[in-house]
Amino acid sequence: MKNSTYYLLIFTITVITSCSNEDLDSGRNDSEYEADAEDLDANGLPKLLFDVQLPVMSNSLEYIIDLDRWDIPNNGTNAIKTTANLQAAIDWAHQEGYNRVVLPKGDYLVGEDINDIYYGGIEIHEDTEFVFSQGAVLEIDTNDKWNYCVISLDGDNIIIRDGTIKGDRDTHIFTPRDSDGKKAHDEGHGICVWDNNNVLIENMKIHNLTGDGSLVLESSDVTFVNNDIYNNRRQGISIVGGVRIEIKDNEIHHISGTSPQFGIDIEGPGRVDEDILIQSNYFHHNTGGDIVNATGENVYILDNIMEQGEGSSYVDGPIVSWHKTHNIIARNTITMVTGSVNGRLGYIQYSSGGDKGHNRATYIHENICNSCGMYMYKSSDADVRRNKFLGYFMAFTEVENVILIDNLVTFSDEHPNLRFCWSYRFNDVTGSASGNYLGDTLEEIPLSKTTPHTLQCVLDGW
Repeated sequence: MKNSTYYLLIFTITVITSCSNEDLDSGRNDSEYEADAEDLDANGLPKLLFDVQLPVMSNSLEYIIDLDRWDIPNNGTNAIKTTANLQAAIDWAHQEGYNRVVLPKGDYLVGEDINDIYYGGIEIHEDTEFVFSQGAVLEIDTNDKWNYCVISLDGDNIIIRDGTIKGDRDTHIFTPRDSDGKKAHDEGHGICVWDNNNVLIENMKIHNLTGDGSLVLESSDVTFVNNDIYNNRRQGISIVGGVRIEIKDNEIHHISGTSPQFGIDIEGPGRVDEDILIQSNYFHHNTGGDIVNATGENVYILDNIMEQGEGSSYVDGPIVSWHKTHNIIARNTITMVTGSVNGRLGYIQYSSGGDKGHNRATYIHENICNSCGMYMYKSSDADVRRNKFLGYFMAFTEVENVILIDNLVTFSDEHPNLRFCWSYRFNDVTGSASGNYLGDTLEEIPLSKTTPHTLQCVLDGW
């Protein structure tokens, strides 16, 4: 056991007085957010009840694009000619009924003026598996447009796999916009999934975009798997209206340049963002943070590794959710090196500042936070179990119906000077708590809405 100095505690905590001893022992209360038993798995998390549908091709006819026949440059030159001739080959293959179109090895520079703000790339048709041969790179030409798509999708049932998409962020011309003089130019995307269904993006490198690696807009059944998405200015993946989205086994990193700068951003105000699975991804060196959920419902954030990374700084923090979103956050490993504007918080739930009600519980289970903690405020309904906070605190302010079971806040060898008097921090919180430890010590957390509980170490000025 570490020196007891490290395990000092302060908390200002509340308890719902109607909880019975049985409720406290079991960690349950009568709040409305409790899910029915049949809706929970063996670990007490809501079951994942949606399936993301993958594209299915009607035939296996394959066309390897004949560069000589179509006179397509593959040496990274002549964007106008490359775009026109490559698109003609793709169009022909679609008309002839080929479901699988293969791009040979080479560097393909694409781009054409569409209007004052948009620069066009290549369009892939419905019912097409577009495959990059090893060594094939599709790159957008240097331009001065606010928006572009290196690849855009036309219709449903599309697969993009096995290649590299490169943006022009290193050479882009950031011309001021006529309407307001701004130069963000944050809508240059690698793959535009706009009003498409049944899409798979697999084993791609997507980098150097002025905006996002991919933008999902008003689409459903979209899967990202085993991609390397990096060095984009705005986002790794943006979901702006998406239903049944799966993002799994990807590496998303070094997102920096223009706000929000997250690995994944779920933010579609006025649209539906629902049934989203973010699992087993590796996030690192993302300036804004790794995952932000501003509008998503039924969002599962599971089994991810999130590392701030040496030499990197967070603006907001690894995981951020907004009031009234639905989040299941479980089995993630989060490591911070320094703090963000929110302090050293691996997870923070922002408040609306008004109504404290939350229309469904936030589940936070079995996460490991290295040198970081969590904070929720002016909200309600949180189920927090079996988490480990190494070197920082767990905090709630003005939160109703908290279930707090079998969590650990303990010493971190990497940050020995953190204030362990502040390890559990609660202010105006109702709910139930049991089995929570500070280091090796089981801590009784006597929640009370009106009576603060402050340890002597705080009174002594620790």
